[in-house]
Amino acid sequence: MSWNNLFDIHESQKTIERINNLTPETQKLWGKMNVAQMMAHCCVAYELVYTNKVPKPKGLKKFLIKLLAKNAVVGPSPYKRNGRTSPIFIISDQREFDSEKQRLINFLQKTQELGATHFEGKESHSFGPLTAKE
Repeated sequence: MSWNNLFDIHESQKTIERINNLTPETQKLWGKMNVAQMMAHCCVAYELVYTNKVPKPKGLKKFLIKLLAKNAVVGPSPYKRNGRTSPIFIISDQREFDSEKQRLINFLQKTQELGATHFEGKESHSFGPLTAKE
């Protein structure tokens, strides 16, 4: 599975349609989280962009994250199943399905509406400036 370009209206809409097809009973294909937790997990990436909810790493910690994780996170390859993730992305508490679903859709729509040029050279929470493609 390749990455969808969420700046493209059609690919963004296909992703939203996939989310709209989820139910609280949808069975996971991998990982440990239920559907609501996984949608909250996906929302963390957007919270890093749009909020100050999570403190930014600094100094050596930021350097190491950039060195060791950047390509795996923003590179062209899909994530490997059951790979490690940052603790800020681990959702272990129960989440409300409809609320998380709407939050994720809202983040996707906001990102698509802002467009790629808005994100070109924008400072990442952990990786420094990124290209719109990253």
